[in-house]
Amino acid sequence: MGIISWIVMGGLAGWVASMITGRNQNMGLLANIIVGVLGGILGGWIASLLGLGSISGFNLGSFLIALGGSCLLLVVTGMYKHKK
Repeated sequence: MGIISWIVMGGLAGWVASMITGRNQNMGLLANIIVGVLGGILGGWIASLLGLGSISGFNLGSFLIALGGSCLLLVVTGMYKHKK
C-alpha cells in the first residue's frame, strides 16, 4: 500500500473507531488519521501473531484489522487517561 492508501484507510478506520468508542466529538481529522494508521500497525501486528492475516491492501479484511487495532488503541489510551 502506498502512503495515500495508508492515510485514507487510516482516516476511515480512525473515524469509525472513534464513533464506536464514543470519542468522535473529541477527535479531528488529523487525530483520526493518526489513530487509524497506528491502529492499522497494531492490528496488523496482532493479527499476524494470531495467524489471522495482515494488512495486504485496500480491502475489507485490511480495514477490519485496522479498525480492530484502532478501537484497541482508543480503549487502552482511554483507560490510561481515566486513571490520571
